[in-house]
Amino acid sequence: MLPLTCSPSPPSLSLMPSLPLNFPCAGQGTMFCQRKQLTNGCTDQKSKDNLEQDGCILHSEKALRRKLILSVLVSTAAFPTLSSYAKSKSRNPYDENRLLQQNRRIQKENNAPEDFPNFVREGFEVKVLSTDNYVKRDSGLIYRDFEIGKGDCPKDGQQVTFHYVGYNESGRRIDSTYLQGSPARIRMGTNSLVPGFEEGIRDMRPGGKRRIIIPPELGPPVGPSTFFSAKQFEVFDVELLSVQNCERRTIAFYSDVVCN
Repeated sequence: MLPLTCSPSPPSLSLMPSLPLNFPCAGQGTMFCQRKQLTNGCTDQKSKDNLEQDGCILHSEKALRRKLILSVLVSTAAFPTLSSYAKSKSRNPYDENRLLQQNRRIQKENNAPEDFPNFVREGFEVKVLSTDNYVKRDSGLIYRDFEIGKGDCPKDGQQVTFHYVGYNESGRRIDSTYLQGSPARIRMGTNSLVPGFEEGIRDMRPGGKRRIIIPPELGPPVGPSTFFSAKQFEVFDVELLSVQNCERRTIAFYSDVVCN
């Protein structure tokens, strides 16, 4: 608490008669208490001065106590307590099961294929739940082989011809070359494919069928020109039809790549 102060006596003016003036001490708020004493006026008794000082101290303590109570109420309303946070953490198993059942229900409504993986999403964290038939690589890619196929695996520079069906986490179909009526043809090693997709078909053999689960880290750039969503896993059912060698052909000023 600041010490008690008293306002200084006003200066005397030569144009005014010399008269004794008493100015009451002005209050400065709850944290300031001035003695009613001036050089020519304030001559309160010592006992009254002590009572006024004690009252000022008591008033300041009450104001400080109110501020402390108010700060506690504001902090309690603005931030969750540790007990409520512990309760929310203890409900996680129930929430995970609820989200899993919700994902399964949505996939059933979207006619997702058999043995389709489940996705439990909580904020930006996604947990992929699949059967033991799936294999997870260190890169985060997950796949399952339905048919192995025969022949050599594709290499950089070779052209691959394949069919695919793309799904999102809800099991909804987002693209299909079967519906388009013609397979896709892409040269390997030219950055024409999604990184996760190219990794998923690199060790496939012609005639093989595989389901590839691509994490967001191996997905394409997100934008309005793509059907990919931010922070979403994508699932592709791929059927590799053929692998062809390619060579560059130059005729006069014209050059292209021909794949047999």
